[in-house]
Amino acid sequence: MDYNKIGIEAMQKGDYEAAANAFTQAIEEDHTNAIPYINFANLLASVNELDRAQIFYEKAISLDEGAASAYYGAGNLFVMKESYSEAKDMFEKALRLGMENGDLYYMLGTSLIQLEQPRLAMPYLQRASELLEDDPEVLFQYGLCLANEQLLNEAVSQFTKVIELDPSHSDAYYNLGVAYAYQENKEKALEMLNQAIEVNPEHMLALHAKSLIEQQ
Repeated sequence: MDYNKIGIEAMQKGDYEAAANAFTQAIEEDHTNAIPYINFANLLASVNELDRAQIFYEKAISLDEGAASAYYGAGNLFVMKESYSEAKDMFEKALRLGMENGDLYYMLGTSLIQLEQPRLAMPYLQRASELLEDDPEVLFQYGLCLANEQLLNEAVSQFTKVIELDPSHSDAYYNLGVAYAYQENKEKALEMLNQAIEVNPEHMLALHAKSLIEQQ
């Protein structure tokens, strides 16, 4: 019987007790296998039992130092704890072990942003935007990173993709407005800021930016 498969299916249905029982059975069946420890850790993290989850990730890594998914899971756990330096280290290890998915690149990039290293974050967010091209939040964070480095044309391109995917993304409209203002395109800047305010009438940054531009 594949207890790991049973546990994952139970997790997907929201039956966490059944999932825990299945993963426990998997561990008892083969306590040298890292996979059920990773699965149990993922389960614990999903119900916010972060300290217990960390113990299971550490056990999985001790059993298999090449278990990229254990490092990735631990990285997500450290993000939840707002321990971004530790998260960065875990994500980098998962990457070095060959894990290749957009969420990993995104989480590594955003961890570096939290550590105030936007230049180092940029290539990871760029790769995430390529792998997750339909995810507006990924494109938005990449756009912010580009804007921070004064790469305004590239930032405008990303923010434009965001509002195409999510026309209710007021922060993307606001950042488009700011970018156009820096490019001295007053008409487009006001158009985007008005869109931000239409979506969110209490968007204070957009209201303030619009007032400043109109006074010029």
